[in-house]
Amino acid sequence: MPEPVVALVVAAGLGLRYGGSTPKPALRLTGKALIGLSIEALAAGGCTDAVVVLNPDTAHHLTAELAVSPIPVTIAMGGSSRQESVRNGLDAIRSDEHLASTEVVLIHDAVRPMVPASVVADVIAAVAGGAKAVTPVVTLADSVRMIGDDPATSAVVDRSRLRAIQTPQGFPLDVICEAHAAAAESETSFTDDVSCAEALGHPVTLIEGSRLAMKITEPTDLTVANALWKIRNTIGHHSGRRLLRHVHHGE
Repeated sequence: MPEPVVALVVAAGLGLRYGGSTPKPALRLTGKALIGLSIEALAAGGCTDAVVVLNPDTAHHLTAELAVSPIPVTIAMGGSSRQESVRNGLDAIRSDEHLASTEVVLIHDAVRPMVPASVVADVIAAVAGGAKAVTPVVTLADSVRMIGDDPATSAVVDRSRLRAIQTPQGFPLDVICEAHAAAAESETSFTDDVSCAEALGHPVTLIEGSRLAMKITEPTDLTVANALWKIRNTIGHHSGRRLLRHVHHGE
């Protein structure tokens, strides 16, 4: 049996910034829950199994959607933070004999439902090719300014060297497990998983992402996503096979 490629889908947040009583992963886009669309995209890109981390208080909103997943789903419960939720998902992978044989783990935010399958495939290929921490990125479209020590002052930032980080982010299983264990022991917080791996000295490989892989954070994001979905098949998807840059401790 071929080794699995496991997607760890983080869906344990409460969506406080979005508002409302429905958890964000259960919001509907084209008639399907965001989490269902995310798993479909990951499966289309080459993931063979999914571990979905849910919030115990909202899991009942999502079980029916997960029951019709195109790939097998294992459910884990989330923790008090995103990092703890990811660790719980990693524990679920390591405790399953089949899943633990994986060479590639992708960690994905459930509320990025439109990530192209080509981006998923490129992340998998980069890890399979020897990369230790991989993330899709996109250039910034807006001008950026940094607020000074005096909030009344600011300075322009050269956006040509800046990239916005997306998911899925890919790793060998042992690398990301060791990184999250070290972060827990040191009580260090990271905003994403490649930064967690980088803290242990692993270089971060950037690949080309897609603006379709937007994150649903606020109600206006879902409105935009609905509009994009209608035309997504006519948008030229970049293959993303070109490695943009290797970043290692500010290199």
